[in-house]
Amino acid sequence: MSEKKADIVYLERILSALKTEREEDFLQFKEMIQSVPLQERIELGYSWYPIKVERAGFAIGDRAFVIVERMARRDSPHQFRDGSTVSFFIQRPDGKIKEKTGVINFIERNRMKIILNTKDIPEWIDESGLGLDMLFDERSYEEMEKVLKKVIKAEKNRIAELRVILHGLRPAAYSEYRIPIDIPHLNPSQNEAISAILAAKDVAIIHGPPGTGKTTTLVQAIREINTREGTVLVCAPSNSAVDLLTERLASGGLNVVRVGNISRVDEDLLRHTVDYIMAHHPERKNINKIRAQASECRRKAKRYRRSFGIRERENREKLQQEAGELSAWANQMENRLLDQILDGADVIACTLVGAAHPTIEKYKFRTVVVDEAAQALEPAIWIPLCKAEKIVFAGDPFQLPPTVKSLDARRMGLSVTTMERCLEHIPGALLNIQYRMNQAIMEFSNRHFYDGKLQAHEAVRSHRLYSDAGEPVTFVDTVGCGFDEQVVEVQGRFPSRFNPDEYAIIREHMVKLFEDYDAENLHSVALISPYREQVIYMQTMISEDEEMKKLPVTVNTIDGFQGQERDVVYISLVRSNSKGEIGFLTDYRRMNVAMTRARKKLVVVGDSGTIGQDKFYDAFLNYCEQHGAYHTAWEFML
Repeated sequence: MSEKKADIVYLERILSALKTEREEDFLQFKEMIQSVPLQERIELGYSWYPIKVERAGFAIGDRAFVIVERMARRDSPHQFRDGSTVSFFIQRPDGKIKEKTGVINFIERNRMKIILNTKDIPEWIDESGLGLDMLFDERSYEEMEKVLKKVIKAEKNRIAELRVILHGLRPAAYSEYRIPIDIPHLNPSQNEAISAILAAKDVAIIHGPPGTGKTTTLVQAIREINTREGTVLVCAPSNSAVDLLTERLASGGLNVVRVGNISRVDEDLLRHTVDYIMAHHPERKNINKIRAQASECRRKAKRYRRSFGIRERENREKLQQEAGELSAWANQMENRLLDQILDGADVIACTLVGAAHPTIEKYKFRTVVVDEAAQALEPAIWIPLCKAEKIVFAGDPFQLPPTVKSLDARRMGLSVTTMERCLEHIPGALLNIQYRMNQAIMEFSNRHFYDGKLQAHEAVRSHRLYSDAGEPVTFVDTVGCGFDEQVVEVQGRFPSRFNPDEYAIIREHMVKLFEDYDAENLHSVALISPYREQVIYMQTMISEDEEMKKLPVTVNTIDGFQGQERDVVYISLVRSNSKGEIGFLTDYRRMNVAMTRARKKLVVVGDSGTIGQDKFYDAFLNYCEQHGAYHTAWEFML
């Protein structure tokens, strides 16, 4: 097999896997949403109804926007996310009429801003009976399929060279002269990682285990790159990850322009978005005024829809021509303003798919940095890579993997990330000093995932809640208590599981912890579980418990808690059955994330009779007995 054929055959298989994943994703979406009545969709959080339009206007790129507010089930959970595709409808006596589609730009509790797929502000914005449905996300798949086809066809250009290098068919090149880096507040491994990035000509990898200061290192590396090369494109798989980088880079003194959708709308983030910068530029008022004039011309032209004479036809054509000229004028002014903003940026930040945004379509970059690269599907990675001469990957392949819903797609290799494959033939710079966890909390993951190479910094090595707080790592065993898991059927999804009795034990343990420790100083506690249904159950129980409602506790899934940390973390494993079945608890990377969120105390609750049949959890149980604390649930039962 020739060098060219090997990498192309691989990517053709990934393209096929992506199409399989798209089909499975759509099938699950259809079963979950499209076949469900409106009232049920509202209760499941896939529809908002009724809503009202709070404000409307013109966004970048000759598109209108609306800000809507939901009027019912306020503050109740929902499934809408920044970047989701949505459709407006009007509930009328003669049935539901779909009107316009758009993409969510941001969500803030009961409000969301939607960029519409239309030039004009809809006429229905003041009508009653207006609602919003979530749609299947076609765009992300379309962009990934398009870029894979482009990469497969690439010949005799930089894309083709990077394709060969990333697949290990040609060695990555490095500068003969290694620039020594000695940034005072960084440790030796962090400085060495930045030095390796600057020396790389094709690709560099930062392997950052939990708490090792990956983001801090990345920010400093980007500063160095910007000083030498100018504007850097920085990407990550999720909006929340991009937002975090945006804030950290900006606080480091860099001029960051955030392109695309955002996960939060607080002022510190919002002021870096290209929409905000444009909106507050003096020239924006003139652009909006011209767009409004063009929209009015189009509205008047639409009046001539049925039978009309020569004069009416001439009027319509004149209005259409005027609208076109006004739109072209506004676009020209807007593009000139955008160029000024983007050309002046030290960093442009967006998601992987956001790198296909029209705003930066024409731009190329000397270096593209991809954070959380170990969570990114290979097809998405290639979207920003096609704009790059050199790539920097940062992440940890032993934390959360990318989400792939289709078993067939996983078998075809879609869940294997570019960063994982690259680490097989390109040396990564390992950050080996962690600043988060007590040594005992760190050590199990250190042995199992990182070959014992991590060190706990002296500032955190022995820190704990208080001197007699007990061992930093505790396992509470429910074996023999009859705390069997319960199964709940969820519309359009695989059955989910929860365990009410496990939560009861956690509650007693947590209440005692707050009694033993000064509650005023204990304000950093998390309660997490791999199972969403368990999270929902625990949130419900806490909301109905006057004593628990007073405690400052964050409740979330493991996935929802990545990137965060707390002094105390409780993990509810849920699984307890006679067959020893543990389901996706076998995704050990997910458990690595869960266990490494704790700074001073980690409490894991589970059934050793169920999980202990698995080698990973058996090793963890042994670790708790030897280096932590082992308790039976009977000690906490009333």
